[in-house]
Amino acid sequence: MSCGIAVMAKAPRAGHSKTRLSPPLSPEEARQMSAAFLRDITENIRLASQQADITGYVAYAPAGYEGLFDGVLAAGTKLVLADGAGEMPVGVDGFGRCLLHATRALFARGHDSVCVLNSDSPTLPTACLVEAAQRLQAGDRAVLGPAEDGGYYLLGMTSDYDELYAGIDWSTAEVAAQTRAAAAAIGLQMPELAGWYDVDDRLSLARLIDDLASGVGFGAPATASQIAALGLRNRLAA
Repeated sequence: MSCGIAVMAKAPRAGHSKTRLSPPLSPEEARQMSAAFLRDITENIRLASQQADITGYVAYAPAGYEGLFDGVLAAGTKLVLADGAGEMPVGVDGFGRCLLHATRALFARGHDSVCVLNSDSPTLPTACLVEAAQRLQAGDRAVLGPAEDGGYYLLGMTSDYDELYAGIDWSTAEVAAQTRAAAAAIGLQMPELAGWYDVDDRLSLARLIDDLASGVGFGAPATASQIAALGLRNRLAA
């Protein structure tokens, strides 16, 4: 019962990656942080694969920038294009197109279950990834990892339930609630994992720095190293 887990990510480019972290970061520093996040998240998936039948991917956009991931990702991580191009069901718009594109691409590669994962939670506990895969492999048809901001950091399923991506107000605090409602509307039970948080602004970046110092969640060594190199603890405290 193989589970494909795909990190939804833009190719790391200055001015295009982690833009909500700039400021306090410069566009180039935000690019560097994006690359560090991707390294840690894909390493986290690799660790989870030692406890469950998991294959790690980065579902990326835009096309043509595959080379920007060279040397960034954990060993064994595969790439799959998920730019949302092509025909989509009615109501699947915006970021939902990319999510559904990634979901379908992983099922096409023969996985029995698929999870889409955000690229904003480098300290997410490895146990959350293992639990998601194991729940799906044990018979749950869907699973949700809720984020503290009202979105979700992970959505997993055993079939490409298009309905879970339709009619969602992306980038709002209603995403998780609307996804729960969409699942209920089609009679789909969707157990939930422990909540976690996204790092996408100054406050959550400061929280990340504190959590890394305190050993909360996954250790995220690449992110910790980048934070130290940029002197972010002192900069954010100023």
